[in-house]
Amino acid sequence: MFGQLLSLLAVIYVIRRAILFRRSARSLGNLPGYRVFVNTNTIYGLFMPKIRGFSQGASSFYLDKHSVYAWAGCDIVAHVSVFPDKVDIFVADANVIKEITTYRARFPKPVDYYDSLSFFGYNVVASEGEAWKKYRKICAPSFSERNNRLVWDEAVMTMNDIFDNAWENKERVVVDNFLDITLPVTLSIISVAGFGHKMTWKGDKIIPQGHQMTFKDSLYIVATHVIPKVVLPEWVMSLSSKTRQIDLGFKELRSYMVGMIETRKNSEKVERHDLFSNLLEANSGDGETETLSADELIGNIFIFLLAGHETTAHTLGYTFALLALYQDEQEKLYQHIKSIVKDNRAPVYSDMPLLTRTLAVFYETLRMFPSVTHIPKRSAEDTLFTIINAKNEMVTVPVPKGTDVSIDVPGLHNNPKYWDDPLTFKPDRFMKPDWNRDAFLPFSGGPRACLGRRFAETESVVVISMLISQYKITVKEEPQFANESFEMRKERLFKSTRLLTLTPIKVPLVLTRRT
Repeated sequence: MFGQLLSLLAVIYVIRRAILFRRSARSLGNLPGYRVFVNTNTIYGLFMPKIRGFSQGASSFYLDKHSVYAWAGCDIVAHVSVFPDKVDIFVADANVIKEITTYRARFPKPVDYYDSLSFFGYNVVASEGEAWKKYRKICAPSFSERNNRLVWDEAVMTMNDIFDNAWENKERVVVDNFLDITLPVTLSIISVAGFGHKMTWKGDKIIPQGHQMTFKDSLYIVATHVIPKVVLPEWVMSLSSKTRQIDLGFKELRSYMVGMIETRKNSEKVERHDLFSNLLEANSGDGETETLSADELIGNIFIFLLAGHETTAHTLGYTFALLALYQDEQEKLYQHIKSIVKDNRAPVYSDMPLLTRTLAVFYETLRMFPSVTHIPKRSAEDTLFTIINAKNEMVTVPVPKGTDVSIDVPGLHNNPKYWDDPLTFKPDRFMKPDWNRDAFLPFSGGPRACLGRRFAETESVVVISMLISQYKITVKEEPQFANESFEMRKERLFKSTRLLTLTPIKVPLVLTRRT
C-alpha cells in the first residue's frame, strides 16, 4: 500500500513538472531552442557535461556558435529546463542586443550571479543601480591616457625581459603550451600598470617581513585560482595543501593591498599612473562626494586584476595559435609591423594608431574566441522583442518580467548576417572602416561596456607586434599528429574549455628568430 502511494506521488510530481515545463515554453510563445532537464546556465553548470536532452553542457553554447539560430530560423532562441523550472532567452541579433545594452534600467545585470566575485568587497562588476553608478564614477578615471602610456611602456619592458632573460635570445624556442608565456606576461603588466609593483621574469623572490609569500606569488595565485575560491565553501579550503595555499594567496594579496592603501594614504604624494593609485586618487573625495571603503577599493582593484590578466592572456594564446596556422596572415602582419616599426627599434606609444593590422588581428581573434561567451541580463518588466526571422517575417517574442536574457556573443560573432564566412580567420574584416560595430561585443556594450578595453588593446598590440617582429611562429610538430589534416590540426589547437572565461586547453608552438 505504501509503495503504491509513493508511486502515485511520483506520477503526480512528474505530471506537475511536465505541466510547468510546458507552461514555461508557452510563456515565450513556444520559441524554439534548447529543451533540457537540468539548467546549466550557472557557475556550477560550468562542470556539467553535454548530455542530449539532459543538460546543455558548459561549452556547447560556444561550440554551437550560430547553428541553433540557423536551425530555429530566428536569432532569438529559448532555453527551457525542468530543474529548475526556468526559461532563459538567448539573443544573437545585433539590433535586439543594442536595445538590451542601451536600456540598462529595463535590462539590468542579474547581480546574484556575481555575488561570488565579491569576497574581497563589492565592486563595479557585481553591482547595479546606485551602487554601480558610484563605483563606475570613481573607477572610470583610473583608466586614463597616462595609464595607457604606462601599460605600453611596461609591456615593451616585459617583452624585452622575456627575450633577454627567459629565452636568452635563443634562435629557437619551443613552448609546449603558449599560455605558459601569455599568462606571466599579462600578470607582469597588470602588476605594474595595475598595482605599481615591478616584476621581472626571474625576480621577486624575497618575502617581506609580515608576509608568508611574495607579492608576485600571491598575485599569481589569485589570478589563476579564482574558480576554486568561488565554488568551494570556506571550510573546504583547509582540507588539502593545495587549497590551503590558494586560501593563503588570497589572504596575502588582501594584506598587501591593505598595506598599500595605508602606505599611500600616509606618505607624501608621488605622481603615479597605475590603476591602484588612480583609484585611490579618485576616491580621495572632496568632502561631499561619497567614497569607497577599504573593502570596496580592494574589491574593485581585484576585478581589474581578474579582467586584465586571464582574459587577455587567453586571447593572446588564441591569437598566436591562429597566426601559426595561417602563415600568410602572419607574413602580412609581419610586413605591416616592419613598415611602421623600422630599424629594429622598440615600438613607442605613438605607433599604436599606425599598427592597424595588429589591432585587426586582435579583434578577429576576439570575434572568433570571445573571452566572455555570454553576457547575462534580466528583464525588469514585461516587454517584447521584435525581430525579422529567416523567412523575412516580423516575429514578436514576449519577454516576461524576471526572464534571464543572455547576449550570446559567439552566436552574434558568427552570424552570417553580419560576418562573411564567419568561421574563417580574416583580419582584413577589421581593416575596413565600415565593419559592423554593433555586431562585435567582446567588451560588452552600452553603459556597462568594459572599462579596461583600452588597457587590453594597448598591451595586446605591444605583445603581438614585438613577438611577430622578432620571431616566426609555427605549430610544434609532434609524432603522434604527423598525419593530421589542416582541419584536424585546427580542431586540436583550438580545443577549449569555458571556466570564468573561454580558455584554450593547449597551444604548442615553436618560435624561430627572424634574420
